[in-house]
Amino acid sequence: MRTALTASLLGLLFFACDKAPKPAPVAAPTAAASDAPAASTAAAGETPPTTESPPRTTMPPASETKRLASSSNALGFDLWSRARAAGEAKGNLAMSPASVAMALAMTYGGAKGETAEQMKRVLRAEDDAGALMTSWGKLAAALGDPSRPMKLRIANRLFGEKTYAFEQPYLDATRAVFGAPLEALDFKTAPEPSRARINAWVEERTERRIKDLLPERSIEPLTRLVLVNAIYFLGAWQSPFEADRTRDEPFKTTPASTKSVPTMHQVMHVRFAQADGVKVLELPYKGGSASLVVALPDRVDGLAALEASLSNATLEGWTRRLATENVHVALPRFEVNPAAPLSLAKALADLGMPLAFERRKADFTKIADPRDPDERLSVDDVFHKAFVKLDEKGTEAAAATAVVMAAAGGPPPKPLEFKADHPFLFFIVDDASGLVLFMGRVTEP
Repeated sequence: MRTALTASLLGLLFFACDKAPKPAPVAAPTAAASDAPAASTAAAGETPPTTESPPRTTMPPASETKRLASSSNALGFDLWSRARAAGEAKGNLAMSPASVAMALAMTYGGAKGETAEQMKRVLRAEDDAGALMTSWGKLAAALGDPSRPMKLRIANRLFGEKTYAFEQPYLDATRAVFGAPLEALDFKTAPEPSRARINAWVEERTERRIKDLLPERSIEPLTRLVLVNAIYFLGAWQSPFEADRTRDEPFKTTPASTKSVPTMHQVMHVRFAQADGVKVLELPYKGGSASLVVALPDRVDGLAALEASLSNATLEGWTRRLATENVHVALPRFEVNPAAPLSLAKALADLGMPLAFERRKADFTKIADPRDPDERLSVDDVFHKAFVKLDEKGTEAAAATAVVMAAAGGPPPKPLEFKADHPFLFFIVDDASGLVLFMGRVTEP
């Protein structure tokens, strides 16, 4: 399959205990996992290969999906704002609000007391942990339905210290709802091989696009649990760009600096809006299940102001204004492939869930409830890494060769212009739910 856009992402939560463990091992884990898929076929996890057509997974009610999408998108914009304030959002950057929200939902399912209340507020959850996990599980299963025209794979896994005792109800819930089995690793005496194993699993689940998610020394003998959520997206344009129309053109990285980049061209009927100093373009993927939304500030140096205004209400306002127009689209090919992951721990603590990161105070006793207080869990860090590649390629589709016929009435109007020749934002949005799967910025294609 030729791809118009390939994107993959991973969100991760990493737990550690308070201090070095005692020589005597704690109880063995109550569950273990191999590379076998989750038992529940309805779970939003790894799906076993089959030669038969799987049953279609229907999308949950709109009221439920819109609520999840709104809270997930809002969390993504909050984290984006914090990353910008910390100076981490310089240059090209991508993030998956959906992946972070799902990983945190799994973690919220194991929290109690004020730790859980803080996480609930940051997640903007209206439901308790069990209901939120169930809702996310149903939505993720529907998003990853193989019958959809785009490829969206969601995989979850728990990696636990082999000598550590976990609560069976939590393991049962994460496996049933998220398809996330527990795999036992030796964090105590073999932290580096354990890190290599987790990174290898991530690479496999993301078609080798996410490498070295866990940096060196991120896994230590104190590590007890790593929760992983990985998303891989592959979508073909509904109307592919023609490769022979791509040509090198100037891209203004700043008002005073320009570079030459391969720029795709096509005149097409797409949804477009222009207001408040920004042009917004929506490019649908094959089958109409998802779209790429591009927000281009009018000013070459307008990206900072545009990002400062970002919110769920801003994105919804842009999409409400979109109307089908005849548009000449000039869009550069680009790839966002950061060398290092983002650390989201400080941003999440600042957003209102500091207790989760406080050793001795965090309460994740629904995940594990050891007698030794030194063995209680807290979040040590949250690593996040995304890859997005966009080009003109795509599988052939009927919509790509559609002929638009109109009654005679004089010469056709001149197409509107959408020329992305300076920094812009992009969003990959699931059309049915409104969930932002990926978001990012391109400052230098």
